[in-house]
Amino acid sequence: MWAYIKAHNLQNPENKREIVADEKLKKVFGKDKVTMFEMNKHLAGHMKA
Repeated sequence: MWAYIKAHNLQNPENKREIVADEKLKKVFGKDKVTMFEMNKHLAGHMKA
């Protein structure tokens, strides 16, 4: 996930802890922006242990 975020420059330059979702990530996160901590919560719902 971090490789994708960095490759597409999706970190907010003013607040590096915030991820600005592109169209693909909006489907995963359900909103336009998330913090790094929120991101883990959203990703967990899409993964199996």
